[in-house]
Amino acid sequence: MESRSPQAAAVFFRSRTGDLGRVKGVFKKVQSHHQSLNDSLEGEIQAFLIDEDQLHTYDDLTKVNPVTPTTVLKCLQVRYSMKVFYTHAGCTLVALNPFQPIPDLYSLDVMKEYHCAPQPQEFKPHIFIVAEEAYRNVQSQLEPVNQSLVVSGESGAGKTWTSRCLMKYYATVAASPSVVKSQNTVERIERRVLDSNPIMEAFGNACTLRNNNSSRFGKYIQLQLDRSQLLVGASVHTYLLEKTRVACQPAKERNFHIFYQMMKGATDEQRKEWRMPHGQSFSWLPNAEKTVEEDCFQETVEAMVHLGINVESQGQIFRILAGILQLGNVNFSSVEESQPCNLHEQSKDFLQRAADLLCIPAEELQTCLRVRMLKAGKQSVLKPCSQAECSVRRDCLAKVIYAHLFEWLVTFINNSMCADNNSTWCNFIGLLDVYGFECFQNNNLEQLCINYANEKLQQHFVAHYLRAQQEEYVLEGLEWSFVKYQDNQGCLDLIEGSPTSLFSLLNEESRLNRPADAGKFRVRLEKELRDNANISWDKFSKEPHFTVAHYAGKVNYQIEGMMEKNKDPVPPELINLLQKSENPLLHQVFADKETENQTTYGLSKVVTVVSKFKSSLESLMKILHNTAPHYTRCIKPNPDCKPLTFKKEEVIMQLEACGIVETIHISAAGFPIRVPFYGFIQRYGLLTLQTSLFKPGAHSNDSEADGNDVLRPAVDNIIRVVLNSQPLGPSPQLDSETHSLLVHCGRTKVFMTQSMLELLENRRKNVLSQKAFCIQCCWRRYQHRRRHAQRQAATLIQAVVRSWLVRRQVQRWHKAATVIQTAWRKWRALMEALATAELNDAEDLLEEDMPELNPLLREKGSVQLSSIQEPVMVRAWPMGLALASAPSITVSMTATGFQKMMSMMASLNLPPRREEYKVETNQYKQGLASIRAQPGKSIKLHYQRSPLLYADIRPDLNSDGLMTGFNQILLEKTL
Repeated sequence: MESRSPQAAAVFFRSRTGDLGRVKGVFKKVQSHHQSLNDSLEGEIQAFLIDEDQLHTYDDLTKVNPVTPTTVLKCLQVRYSMKVFYTHAGCTLVALNPFQPIPDLYSLDVMKEYHCAPQPQEFKPHIFIVAEEAYRNVQSQLEPVNQSLVVSGESGAGKTWTSRCLMKYYATVAASPSVVKSQNTVERIERRVLDSNPIMEAFGNACTLRNNNSSRFGKYIQLQLDRSQLLVGASVHTYLLEKTRVACQPAKERNFHIFYQMMKGATDEQRKEWRMPHGQSFSWLPNAEKTVEEDCFQETVEAMVHLGINVESQGQIFRILAGILQLGNVNFSSVEESQPCNLHEQSKDFLQRAADLLCIPAEELQTCLRVRMLKAGKQSVLKPCSQAECSVRRDCLAKVIYAHLFEWLVTFINNSMCADNNSTWCNFIGLLDVYGFECFQNNNLEQLCINYANEKLQQHFVAHYLRAQQEEYVLEGLEWSFVKYQDNQGCLDLIEGSPTSLFSLLNEESRLNRPADAGKFRVRLEKELRDNANISWDKFSKEPHFTVAHYAGKVNYQIEGMMEKNKDPVPPELINLLQKSENPLLHQVFADKETENQTTYGLSKVVTVVSKFKSSLESLMKILHNTAPHYTRCIKPNPDCKPLTFKKEEVIMQLEACGIVETIHISAAGFPIRVPFYGFIQRYGLLTLQTSLFKPGAHSNDSEADGNDVLRPAVDNIIRVVLNSQPLGPSPQLDSETHSLLVHCGRTKVFMTQSMLELLENRRKNVLSQKAFCIQCCWRRYQHRRRHAQRQAATLIQAVVRSWLVRRQVQRWHKAATVIQTAWRKWRALMEALATAELNDAEDLLEEDMPELNPLLREKGSVQLSSIQEPVMVRAWPMGLALASAPSITVSMTATGFQKMMSMMASLNLPPRREEYKVETNQYKQGLASIRAQPGKSIKLHYQRSPLLYADIRPDLNSDGLMTGFNQILLEKTL
């Protein structure tokens, strides 16, 4: 599916049915040459601009009627004055730079609000809407799955800040919830992605005339997502670092931020280590007194630590940078042509400092800067360099060191942010932040490459949104009248075309082994490119130059020095010197350059700066063509970067250059979402009952045209079902005019507005919810029945097992009862014998002096044990038989003789407790209470509680959570 940014969703059904007709009418009036129609258009414009109080309410410029540069500019101006900086412009988002911090505009709460919203496009325009739509496109897995967010605009328009906000948004919403939320650990991939920004900006951004934080390189950041759309890694691709800025800074501009951070943020100990005492000035640090927000050395150091650059590596990096600054103070004085140039007295000290910081021999460094080596066959000849050549070699050394250090940093950052071995990324969201269009007083090869990159991005925007969409409308049979737009293909043909172009002529001139001549090169350009209307020359100018008509305006380029910069020669003796460095990092950076130099030496083909940049840019464009692009146009309201200052001339020039007005026209009248028939049925076929007819491969044997003819009725049926289910008017049936405004079926694709896509997605979501609910019901019913059957089976098994256990226990009790009966009979016989013996000995008791017995005890047949009376339990017979009505009583008994003493001890239970005697009963104990067995009769077992209390055949859950039933088996009533 091809989709636009969510800002296009503002064109809802109501606005399309009302305003769209008037917008189409305006198109016809603009194209007409009759004066009356022109007057009518002017009247509509004036009528629209009268109600100025309502202009700030236009969140989407497609609602503006009529759409003209004047009305669009006025809406942006009013919204800017109301501190509303984001506005939808059809398929793009327009962002006006406020040039001041806006509180709570990019806070964490705002991120969560847009991320959790069911329809983010219903919120106010924001960069987070674009980010969220790209993220949801990845979640939906609709082709193309991978997304690209292209942030374009002039230098100072706010591209870097916008890219920073996008990275922070994805690091927040795509973070894994299982990861511990600690902002101080290196393992957090989200933290590493965010910490790459301060380092990249410190080493790649600089303060220019148009922007205090201008990107002097291009970068494309791939945020890698796994199957769950969680952020697992990232990678950075860089393009054309402006390394010439290290040794040559334009007037009133500064070097890269990192040098000023070191100067202003280093401690006294670090200054001593870097040979940078207080008060020392450096030739390559102009405008050092100017302070910008990016001069934060501590933030850069903390980001290095979080990314895993240890203190030792940091020291090596800063020593290299300090050595580069010391090189800038080395100056040469000219002498005789046959002798090497001399160094100023103060320059010798600077050269020694540079050599010490770079860890290379000072003598060899001095020789390499003043003497060059020429090879004639197998022999090497040393030739002294002129003063200008010495300065060039010095600058070349500084540039090559800084460029290779920057490449090492990018590689280290990529290794730090790459996905772990346990995480595999499947899709990505790319963020493109390139240098903006530049036009200075003096423009050279750097500005030509930068503007060429912007031309390529503009051409991609034109091809994707303006030209391709309109051509596809015509091919698919839609009624469409072409909207005119500015096509920059002619300018691109001038710069990179074949067989003859600026780049081809520049590369050819650079490969010639002869001194560059700017005058001759200009003559050749006039001869070869005179037929191209996008290039011109000022014949009265004394300096060789050419002027290119870019999409954003004309730029005058100086030819002087352009060929040398394109060659970008690095003397091999300088590389050999750096390979001998004792600085581990510097040695590592240049260790693999020896093989490269040996391989390329002697070849006639030279890899120029233009060739490398063009190749890398082509790979970038290939990525953009294979992803779904989302464009954000950053606008610079005024050239002086003043807060909340709106200059109409500045803004209208940028709007016309990037084709915003044409984009609004096409977005308002067109269908931004296009889906092939098969993909449409595959996703939305479940809304009807015909999905089984369109399985994958069902029409693989048919021709493409026949397949589309077969699928067309199913597509129409799906659309009809969805539209008829929406009560958008008095009647549920929609008329054909409204139908055509929301959706149109072409020959091979379905063309939809964002409103129609929302209807389809909501309908699909409801159907999926119903199907999921039905599946859940069936599954829960199956689980419930299965659990019920298992419960019944378990209950039956329990009942059988318990009944078997009871039967076995009863059998054991019967056996035990028989044994007890036998023992009891023997014991009873013994007790009878003992009782007889006691009765026979009663006469002996009469002769002794015995205490008077208690009358009650005498009636019960009890005897006096001693003078001490204690509560006891009687257990034996015959005393138990005599005292049956008194289970616990104090008795007195006098026993003499061994036989009587044993009889007394056998008859009493005396459990001691705290020096007392306590009667114990068995009424509250489980198990067998008593056994009654009469000779020759049945045996009765008495239980306190039944062992089959919980044996339930048909269990049921009561309030106490216990299972009870009606099969409780009791052998006899509980005592």
